Formats: sequence, structure tokens, C-alpha cells
Amino acid sequence: MSNNVVIVCSCGTDNPNRSSRAIHLATIAHKEGKNVSLFLLDEAVYLVKKGMINHLQAATGDVADDLMTYLQAHDVPILACTPCAKSRQIFEDDLIDRARMATAVELINLCSDAAVISL
Repeated sequence: MSNNVVIVCSCGTDNPNRSSRAIHLATIAHKEGKNVSLFLLDEAVYLVKKGMINHLQAATGDVADDLMTYLQAHDVPILACTPCAKSRQIFEDDLIDRARMATAVELINLCSDAAVISL
């Protein structure tokens, strides 16, 4: 069994419960010693635009910004789908620290040897 986990999220501020849950699961996977990556598609790319998740909170009380800060501090790869971001006028300079653009090829390569959780 692989020690790699990829969390794929396609919802953003439009669904604070699911998007916060994706970031939460990435945090838990890292704390459990997994090699985790967070890949953001579609509306989820807004989660890595500076200032967008400052007040995003799930019904459970999980605060997305606090969880994202954990991922950033621990160098967990935070990847935003390049065409998804560009179509929403989000560019590299708009991204939070330690987040970067990535293509579908990278997502497929990450997922080929990992447990994948999609939200």
C-alpha cells in the first residue's frame, strides 16, 4: 500500500463545508505521516487566491485559513489547476505562499501511485 495521498477538491467558497473538509483531510493525512498533496480544480482554485479564505469556516468549526496555514508551514504541495485558475483570472502572483499552478498531467501522475480522495 502506498504512503501517498492526493486530496482533490473542486468546490471553493461556494461550499465551505466540502472545501474546508478537503483542507482538513490534507492536514490530517500529513499529521499521520502520509505524503500528501492537495490538488484544486474548478471553483476550488479560489481557495489559494490571496485573501479568499480568510473567513471560510465549515459547520463543524474547522477554519480553512488555519488549516491552509498548517499545510503551508509544512511544505505540503498545494496545486491549483492551471486552466481552471487562468479562466478565473487567477495567476501565479495571486496565489498564497507555497501554492503553485499545475496541469492535469501532474494530477494524473500524482494519482497513479496514491490513495485519492475527491471532494
